[in-house]
Amino acid sequence: MRLVFTLFSSQAISHFALAAIIALAFTVDISAESPARKPASQIDGFTLADSDGRERSLTELRAERPFVVVAFLGVECPLVKLYAGRLADLAERYRDRVAFAGINSNQQDSLAELTHFVRTQNITFPILKDPGNRVADQFGARRTPEIFVLDDQGTVRYHGRIDDQYTYGLQRPQVDHEYLKEALDALLADKPVSITNTETVGCHIGRVLTPRDDSSVTYSQHISRILQWHCVECHRPGEIGPFSLQNYDEVVGWAEMIDEVVAEQRMPPWHASPEHGSFSNEARLSDDEKRLIRTWVNAGAPEGDPAELPAPREFTEGWRIGTPDVVISMSDKPFTVPARGEVPYKYFQVDPGFTEDKWIQAAECRPGNRAVVHHIIVAVAPQDGGRRGAHNIESHWLTATAPGARPMILPEGYAKFVPAGAKLVFQMHYTTNGTEAQDLSSVGFRFADPKTVRKVVGTDAASARHKDLVIPANASNHRVEATHTFAKDSQVVALFPHMHLRGKAFRYTAIHQDGSREVLLDIPHYDFNWQNSYILENPKLMRSGDRMYCEAWYDNSEDNLANPNPTKEVRWGDQTWEEMMIGYFDMVLADQDLQAPATTSSRPRTERFLATHASTAKTLSPELLEAAAAALDSPEAMDNFGLEVVKLIPQLDRICWTTVEEDTLHVRRVIQRPEFTRQVGGAGRSFATQGLQLPKYASETELTIHANLAHVIGKDFEFMSRTFSSSLHIPIRHGGVSGTLNFWSTEPDAFPSSAAKICEQISRPLK
Repeated sequence: MRLVFTLFSSQAISHFALAAIIALAFTVDISAESPARKPASQIDGFTLADSDGRERSLTELRAERPFVVVAFLGVECPLVKLYAGRLADLAERYRDRVAFAGINSNQQDSLAELTHFVRTQNITFPILKDPGNRVADQFGARRTPEIFVLDDQGTVRYHGRIDDQYTYGLQRPQVDHEYLKEALDALLADKPVSITNTETVGCHIGRVLTPRDDSSVTYSQHISRILQWHCVECHRPGEIGPFSLQNYDEVVGWAEMIDEVVAEQRMPPWHASPEHGSFSNEARLSDDEKRLIRTWVNAGAPEGDPAELPAPREFTEGWRIGTPDVVISMSDKPFTVPARGEVPYKYFQVDPGFTEDKWIQAAECRPGNRAVVHHIIVAVAPQDGGRRGAHNIESHWLTATAPGARPMILPEGYAKFVPAGAKLVFQMHYTTNGTEAQDLSSVGFRFADPKTVRKVVGTDAASARHKDLVIPANASNHRVEATHTFAKDSQVVALFPHMHLRGKAFRYTAIHQDGSREVLLDIPHYDFNWQNSYILENPKLMRSGDRMYCEAWYDNSEDNLANPNPTKEVRWGDQTWEEMMIGYFDMVLADQDLQAPATTSSRPRTERFLATHASTAKTLSPELLEAAAAALDSPEAMDNFGLEVVKLIPQLDRICWTTVEEDTLHVRRVIQRPEFTRQVGGAGRSFATQGLQLPKYASETELTIHANLAHVIGKDFEFMSRTFSSSLHIPIRHGGVSGTLNFWSTEPDAFPSSAAKICEQISRPLK
């Protein structure tokens, strides 16, 4: 069976916001026939017109000031947008002694776009248009932004970057080297420039190419189809791509850039190793497609016959899930995203006003401002700590979006659950892009009729315990592991690994009860900037007792350029400078059908018990009573007690004794099958009582029965309901301490009155 789950998909993705879209550029010119371009050491002069048509010359620029900063800029390059404000600040700071001028040599940048760029970026120094990239060739400039500092003789005294904060796919937490400022300060002080040349980072200048007439590969016949399938979903107006790739005039200026990022496998972004797993949303380009792009660029990017163009690809405008039944905004007013700097995660809690349980068949997060929204996660916050799931299935989060993600559209009969009275929590991750922005994001839901829901979709996880996630300072390959044991036969349909800036690699492995292992997903180079989901081509069946084993590696060394502080030990936290280790996965129960006629097959052991026991109390054997009296004395006595009880009540899967002392719940004794120890833990654990339901039963005078744990409020029962379906709790006071004797079963409604009376009888010697 193949399920089409469109959760966090990244097919046809392009780049986004800061680091992801910066990935469009690299430091090595890999186009085989590109002419060698070395930065010039001497510039005698040039004359160009600005966007208003006024001509400016180098002679004019240096007439009254001894130094001139020439910055090659492109209006759509993400790095240029990030550095434009910084350049404007430097121009203002040094305006009395240094002249600044920008040059735009991109063939794809129109004068209207250049005028708009100058206005929106608040640039006061002149920006000159370089038709045919003549002056760019004179300077030997290759990228934007690229800086040249000239003295009054036209000698290049500094060439390269503005500073070292932004690079491909990375943003340093602070600037370590202000290369341009340091060079200007040295020159103005009549001192030698310590660093005269730095490697430039940014987008290729969109030079005018000379197409070959004999090329076998053209845009119209070949390249347009590749871009249409893999790129234009994001590279079109109104979407997250920083520029459009929908026609030849737009594409040709980015030809060398496209070749570069494709060859380096940065675009389309897909991080799964091809050696493991098969995914329905795989975005990887084939080797043949890469060769076609390389051949086309080397041939001068010929257009070909426009009559051979494919029909335009049609996209759904507006809501891709169809008209939502409800749209919920993250807040009643927009959030202001600053122009620069790192923005901590923002959380917005909203009351959707659900007075009854809701089943979500489709959900779509809509960024209010795609230019600054990195990702959105919408989670459910139950009322008063109550239930978050249904039918023993819950979700760590409800829906999400990230660069290039598709909305959540579940197959017919599948749905996620939101309980009545619950609130929604928006986790917003913003990235700055050089311009202050406003955002008011939202989520839309389409509801399913409860009478049509057959399977509950849950988002579970193998997650490191918070206290165990400790990454030492300067560690370059620190490994952390986590395991989730399946309590019931399940089908895993999608995988979504999550770490932060120190995340290096991640792997999911299915471990079956026979000891066999299967790598489901291997990500050798994790990139926080791409929050991808990996949708399995075929759902993976995980039997009860099978384990999802996740491994994560972290680089907390100075070699990780994104590392906020390699000298600091790192622990668990929500913010990007802290860390997480979560192996999310979407799953359904393999045999669940909520619309199937009710049968007794869901509790065969309970039915067997009822068939052999009357509804009245049964006289217990001396052996059982003796075992009960000593049950709490030692772990061995508890084991013996459990063996005797299960002979009488076969539907029992766990018995535990818990005590309440001050504000702490202690698990003192446990008897259960080994697989349940892996799932819910054993004796010796302690928990703060806040938010727990079990401690309340210790002060009761009567026993408590839960026929369906999914309906019980409390963090403890929310956790136990992942494994067990029903329970019975008897208050006891043993050794002067109040507590409860707890009986658990994986079968629903496993404690009819006859079973309850037996449990009550065997607990009397313990009171």
